[in-house]
Amino acid sequence: MNSLRRTDERHRAWVREAVRRIEADFQRSSDTHLIALPLPGMKGVDLYLKDESSHPTGSLKHRLARSLFLHALCNGWLHEGSTVVEASSGSTAISEAYFARLLGLPFIAVMPATTSREKIAAIEFQGGRCHLVDDPRAIYGESQRLADEAGGRFIDQFTYPERATDWRANNNIAESIYTQMRRERHPCPAWIVASAGTGGTLATLGRYVHYCRHDTRVCGVDAERSVFFEHYQSGDPALVTDQGSRIEGIGRPRVEASFLPDVLDAMVKVPDVWSLAAMHVLSARLGRRVGGSTGTNLVAALLCAQALHDAGQGGSVVTLLCDGGERYRHTCFDEAWQRAQGLQSEAEQRAVAQWIEQGRMPQQARDALRTAGALAP
Repeated sequence: MNSLRRTDERHRAWVREAVRRIEADFQRSSDTHLIALPLPGMKGVDLYLKDESSHPTGSLKHRLARSLFLHALCNGWLHEGSTVVEASSGSTAISEAYFARLLGLPFIAVMPATTSREKIAAIEFQGGRCHLVDDPRAIYGESQRLADEAGGRFIDQFTYPERATDWRANNNIAESIYTQMRRERHPCPAWIVASAGTGGTLATLGRYVHYCRHDTRVCGVDAERSVFFEHYQSGDPALVTDQGSRIEGIGRPRVEASFLPDVLDAMVKVPDVWSLAAMHVLSARLGRRVGGSTGTNLVAALLCAQALHDAGQGGSVVTLLCDGGERYRHTCFDEAWQRAQGLQSEAEQRAVAQWIEQGRMPQQARDALRTAGALAP
């Protein structure tokens, strides 16, 4: 009995120290910037980008990884020496490798073989190991197998995000947005726009808006090779696709447990070529590269801004700059990769730039984008 108690006390001490390290890391980090992006063609409508690339691990997923580790620690799922395993296309794994190293735990990322070289290098830089699979649908089962073999834990970013994040407050991304907007011309956003990777960020945003009784609508955005938009329309949880998303970090081949369509007011489905076009246009305007998922967000944010403008309403739209484009030098920003994928976007880039400057949604965008909910025609 005494031996068991000493072991239990040692574990409790280790968990307390692990939580302290994560909370200390959080205290060392400042909030991410909220960047105003002028819309010359839409007077009275203000667009903002929440720049999540400024986190220590360079992406929105830093918030998720911190929440997942705290959730696992406080649930008793992680112990001293536990091997942490995650299924990830890159950014979540980079952030989780960072926190695993902070706690002295081994980390394995299970990811599609198409993941960019830059992301693989970033995971290895943080001390993680990458396990690549050809079929993106196999990452779940392979992650659980590796965790079982190592006696570790599959931390599962696709099941637990909406549970791990404190959506009522605690400086989550929604609370941060509203705090930073307090002195703006339109402090309560008319729309908050975010793309769906696991669905956890959208769940946090939608819940927080309802909880605080804000007069804000939440728009989810889906990538081309993904089932979230179709699930939002049909409610069918069994939807699957046999292709992985080309916009890394968002889009899933199956409906994930953390995707909560009922907290959303609208959804937009953005073809990949338009995501890349918006990515290039925004990169040029900011003077630095952003990732493809940020382009996806920008297209839907422009659609929400257009709806406000066409209705003669002023207001603000907030969306997310998910990560920097340096991780995609050999994919989204590589001309050979674009040609191989059929994603050359010169015409779409001109259309997006014209959309921003003139405030009129190009006809080719109207034809290409799919909308549902409050934005449906």
